[in-house]
Amino acid sequence: MAELRLGPVLRYVDGSSATVWVETSRPCAAEVRCADGGGGESRTFQIAGHHYALVQVEGLTPATTTSYDVLLDGTPVWPPPDSRFPASVIRTPGEDDAVRVSFGSCRWAAPPADEPDPVGPDALDSLAARIAADPDGERPDVLVLLGDQVYADETSAATRRWLAARRDLSDPPGSEVADYEEYTRLYYESWLDPEVRWLLSTVPSCMIFDDHDVIDDWNTSAAWLADMRATPWWRERLLSGLMSYWVHQHLGNLSPAELATDPLYAAVRELPDGTDELRAFACKADADPASVRWSYRRDFGRVRLLMVDTRAARVLDEEARSMLDPGEAEWLREQALEGPGSYDHLLIGTSLPWLLPHLVHDAEAWNAALCRGDRGARWARFGEDLRRRADLEHWAAFPASFAALAALIAEAGTGARAPASVLVLSGDVHHAYVAEPVWPTGAPDARVLQLTCSPVHNAIPLAIRLGFRFGWSAVARALGRRFARHGRCAPTAVKWRKTGGPWFGNQLMTLTLRGRSARLRLEEARAGGALKTVEESTLTTA
Repeated sequence: MAELRLGPVLRYVDGSSATVWVETSRPCAAEVRCADGGGGESRTFQIAGHHYALVQVEGLTPATTTSYDVLLDGTPVWPPPDSRFPASVIRTPGEDDAVRVSFGSCRWAAPPADEPDPVGPDALDSLAARIAADPDGERPDVLVLLGDQVYADETSAATRRWLAARRDLSDPPGSEVADYEEYTRLYYESWLDPEVRWLLSTVPSCMIFDDHDVIDDWNTSAAWLADMRATPWWRERLLSGLMSYWVHQHLGNLSPAELATDPLYAAVRELPDGTDELRAFACKADADPASVRWSYRRDFGRVRLLMVDTRAARVLDEEARSMLDPGEAEWLREQALEGPGSYDHLLIGTSLPWLLPHLVHDAEAWNAALCRGDRGARWARFGEDLRRRADLEHWAAFPASFAALAALIAEAGTGARAPASVLVLSGDVHHAYVAEPVWPTGAPDARVLQLTCSPVHNAIPLAIRLGFRFGWSAVARALGRRFARHGRCAPTAVKWRKTGGPWFGNQLMTLTLRGRSARLRLEEARAGGALKTVEESTLTTA
């Protein structure tokens, strides 16, 4: 009999349809059966000995909430008979509903309940507990996870024990994951957490990778990539990372219409074993990153979300260095500008913050100039070493891309049909803050903000707290200007100021978007499983 190994994970939801992802123990027919009569069924497909299905649920009614069951070959497997959680539900949006978007990044898997948590309470566990305690109360319409959903290079003690039973950890890559099977272990550890498993079954989610989903500093530079490709273990690590990401995260980001025209999805479903087909796709993505698009668009009524790949889409040549390859940049532009007046809020999801503390920004721009050779070969070698040691690889480290994003945001936010807000959602830096740009001339009509929220569940070293607090100070600005002068860096097209934070802790931000109004709430996970509101503010009014 087939068993449910992982999931269900509720992914895409619109007014009449949804997708639900599952992993099963063997080939079978996976079915989602809704209490109101909607449902769907799909045969599993096989990747590397694992069996998955993405069930397309049809026949849903707009503006309703319906519970659902999961059946495998006709046998109910979800919810578990001994579940302590309410029924998993699919909530379809109504035409004039508010849209609540909760977002964050960087989540280490929580340890078992009988072990102490070294990094404090998990914000996703806390969110699940709150929703479970009041199933009819407020909940996110979508959970946006902005990277580092799993940590391939920082494994837990339990995973290290599992790896040691599988292979010799004295051989590279040691206690980091090495292949597809080991990646699946990370997802089991993270998504089988009881609270998170239930949360993902009942709140739709959008996901994008960041570096730790593959390895720290992934695609920092051309020199970094050359060094990694020279190691005997890197190729398998990268291919397995891309394959597991496609299966566990990327597929669910796509709408039913996009799935229907996706040739890779069709191929793996038609084959008895889709491993070779998916591996060939990953090889192509490695050899020619511009041939694959991981970025995607989701519309929630009059809210447009553009999730941008800022890892695999990079151009690393120092003379043409760019956060996004030309095709990716053009896609972002087209999506942001399509249908003027068709959305009230534009959300740009990028794992890496666009606006950083001024000292950090100037240090990254200076470092980019050094690495480019603007101050000579000796400084270039120093710059490359510093770039890797200090993680100098955000938008500021790609000055032309930083400026292009500023110009696009200004264009999208200007004019009689401009949206009320353009909000850049980011994570990565293990704290939260709000920053607001100012254009010296030609300021956009929309309210523009950088909203950064991280981590969901991770360590926040004291050095990070002190460094980022200092980074916003007047002294730090003066120091940053000295870096910029040494690097002969061009002035930025925008200035910015911090309007909130920095806040430290395991936390989530939630946007409530209704018409042209926008409200922001930051909540921190506290001992005992509670989410405490740290900040709440109005961003725009109707």
